[in-house]
Amino acid sequence: MPFVPHTPEDIASMLATIGASSIDELFDEIPRELRVGVLDAIPTALSEMEIGRLMQSRARADGQPLCFIGAGAYDHHIPAAVWQIAGRGEFYSAYTPYQAEASQGTLQLLYEFQSMMVALTGLDVSNASLYDGASGLAEAVLMAVRANRKIKSEKVLVPRSLHPAYRRTLQSIVSTQSIELVEVPFDPRGGHTAIEALDALAEQGPYAALVVNQPNFFGVLEDVDAMTDWAHARDALVIGVVNPVALALLSPPGDWGKTGADIACGEAQPLGMPLASGGPYAGFLCCRQEFVRQLPGRIVGRTLDLDGKPGFTLTLQAREQHIRRNKATSNICTNQGLLVTAATIHMALLGAEGLERVAAACHANTRRLTELLCAVPGVEPLFDRPIFHEQALRLPAPTVDVLRSLAAHNILGGFDLGAEYPELDPAILICATELRTEDEMQSYAGELGRNVAARTQAPCPAKPRI
Repeated sequence: MPFVPHTPEDIASMLATIGASSIDELFDEIPRELRVGVLDAIPTALSEMEIGRLMQSRARADGQPLCFIGAGAYDHHIPAAVWQIAGRGEFYSAYTPYQAEASQGTLQLLYEFQSMMVALTGLDVSNASLYDGASGLAEAVLMAVRANRKIKSEKVLVPRSLHPAYRRTLQSIVSTQSIELVEVPFDPRGGHTAIEALDALAEQGPYAALVVNQPNFFGVLEDVDAMTDWAHARDALVIGVVNPVALALLSPPGDWGKTGADIACGEAQPLGMPLASGGPYAGFLCCRQEFVRQLPGRIVGRTLDLDGKPGFTLTLQAREQHIRRNKATSNICTNQGLLVTAATIHMALLGAEGLERVAAACHANTRRLTELLCAVPGVEPLFDRPIFHEQALRLPAPTVDVLRSLAAHNILGGFDLGAEYPELDPAILICATELRTEDEMQSYAGELGRNVAARTQAPCPAKPRI
């Protein structure tokens, strides 16, 4: 915990300057029921050593469970150098680089991040200033509606196989702009968005854009080429929602269909950001050159100074883009600099080959885990399409009970699909990144087998080894 040097006299002086009689009065606008109150569980008058020991013991009580949950946030290996560098003062406390002459290091790093994202997505331009993948998608939809000059429509097609949190965030943000989100059902056998499902909704158009996620929330690979061409044939823009690790192996959005997607966005968390109770994370947003004027957020450009030396600066946008609501294309008010720093260092350390190896290991581990778990009687894949990184499995017992029992054995067994897709219950979404070992996956399979056997009153199978 950082040392706070304020003495009672310092606090009294500051309160007198502000015109408040006490700390409580300073924060009187916060309802009392929302305040923390007294920290009864922390003993008084402990030394630094004692309070450190207490907090460490409480942290250990949480355990270190094996994580087999993906669902948009992934437990990847992060090289030690990533946060050793990102935590340096030059990066850790850097503010928005409005003054280019004083911010060349930060600007160059953001430029490198943009260059890497352009290489991954196969598009022309990237920004560096989104809170997370969900809000990034919302910005992409707003951008598509503004940018589509062929179709003056405020309707956007959104697959139901898109991440549920993304769909909720998207609805919350764009609903105030009178944009209508038209849901596209997924195929019950394949878990993908079939062209027939799009054809069935065609007459309700025209549509400004079609959202295409690859892989989708179930880990299923979509027929992105056919979906992209379907949309472009109807003058709709295509927004790709992608996993940056998957892009090391899969076709980039810029190569989808005959002409490629128009916009791509996603979550950068897999690139050097640890799981941390929901964040903070960082989104990315890329597009074709013709839409760059509609691209929200910070964009860093490389230029030459008066002496002909290379330099970096914010480009294409005035400061009003970020601080004046009535003049802004978007009201993004952060550059997410620290998280982008970590992502850039992470990608630089791994390189193209390293990122491809991570993606291949994740895919291999998920296939291996699927093989082990499906050896348990009654467990089977929900869908019959190719997958990446994640697999949806049908269970022969109630999902909540199974996951609770696994958690009691220090295993986070997956995402409960029935909570968001009741028609799929009982089912889970599993993920095994490059961090998971054979022994860990065998342990999960063994616990699941015993759990299912106990609940179905079947003979307990031996620990499956395949």
